[in-house]
Amino acid sequence: MRTSRRKNRGPLSGVRVIDASRVLAGPYLAMLLGDLGADVIKIEKPDGDQTRAWGPPWVGEGEHRVSAYYVAANRNKRSVVLDLKLPEARETFARLVAGADVLVENFLPGEWKRLGFRSANFRRGHPELVHCTVTSYGTRGPDADRPAYDVVLQAESGLMSLTGFPEGEPVRVGVAIVDLLTALYGLSATLAALRERDRTGRGRRVEIAMLDAGASFLSYAAQSWLADGRQPPPLGSRHPNLAPYQAFAASDGWFIVGVGSEDLWRRFCAAIERPDLEADPRFATNEARVRHREALDGLLAAVFATRPRAHWDQALRAHRVPGGPTAGVGEAVTAAQARGQVLPLPPGAYGDLATMAAPFLFDGRRPVPARAAPALGEHTVEVLRALEKQRT
Repeated sequence: MRTSRRKNRGPLSGVRVIDASRVLAGPYLAMLLGDLGADVIKIEKPDGDQTRAWGPPWVGEGEHRVSAYYVAANRNKRSVVLDLKLPEARETFARLVAGADVLVENFLPGEWKRLGFRSANFRRGHPELVHCTVTSYGTRGPDADRPAYDVVLQAESGLMSLTGFPEGEPVRVGVAIVDLLTALYGLSATLAALRERDRTGRGRRVEIAMLDAGASFLSYAAQSWLADGRQPPPLGSRHPNLAPYQAFAASDGWFIVGVGSEDLWRRFCAAIERPDLEADPRFATNEARVRHREALDGLLAAVFATRPRAHWDQALRAHRVPGGPTAGVGEAVTAAQARGQVLPLPPGAYGDLATMAAPFLFDGRRPVPARAAPALGEHTVEVLRALEKQRT
């Protein structure tokens, strides 16, 4: 029994989180805290988080169905319905927060103030709370109350200028990457603030703006612009600083290769049985290969077109060169399942479901989900009854 209890206790066991956020960035952050063992209570308005209706695809049956999108960001939570427009609901919310370690919310700053939760007063009333607020554009300035979705922030952060091809419409990353980046940056800051609170007894107000998260993710692209002031062009699958580092069409589909050093270049030439390319002065160094990229791409495209992906996969593996065939979502999920990353959720409101677990292991073990995504208000009575018992 002792081993079983230890297995099911995550590193954040005993931490209480109030998740008053909706859509993706805040809910995903709170879900990761739940994956780490925290008790997460999701506060929803009477008609629920709007992503409940973001289908198809759906899970569950009839009027009780919910979108797969909602399920992806809300496991390991309990759902409580509170209409924060009502004074009594705000009082209940304040009591829930008073008993929590972390609050995650993504209200617009003006909306937060209209609810009566002005930041300075709120912090004085909850000095030990780690309060993580997620916004689109920050809590100050002319855009503070301007709403946005991931697609807009991909564009405005500069990320979309790097995706796609030089000609044609801008291309978004195929998942809501700014939302997810915001969740991950926010998780890091929240955990740091919790660690500090353990030492000092004082909480922090952690702010993370989605626009800042997207801009931070520009990483070496931003540093390149700071170095020479030039806009890195969209290159499809190619890399602005490396060659070859991209997709090529094999005889039966797309294959990816990445060459990031001169030693890898020599091994790559051996793998594709083209030692003459290694001796070609146009391709002798990475700088030369980037400069003569068009010529190199044409030569390599002709080589890769002669054989199927399985051949190139085997050849590059044999020479320890990074590469592999592209995978669809189904193939990637099936591979993740074989690695043990796809886990069954406990039975819940929407039937028997599986989930893509977070990528972390602790002592070689992957945290097992404790709860499926909740039905709207599924735990309202349970949570509020416990709150009343604490009061008495």
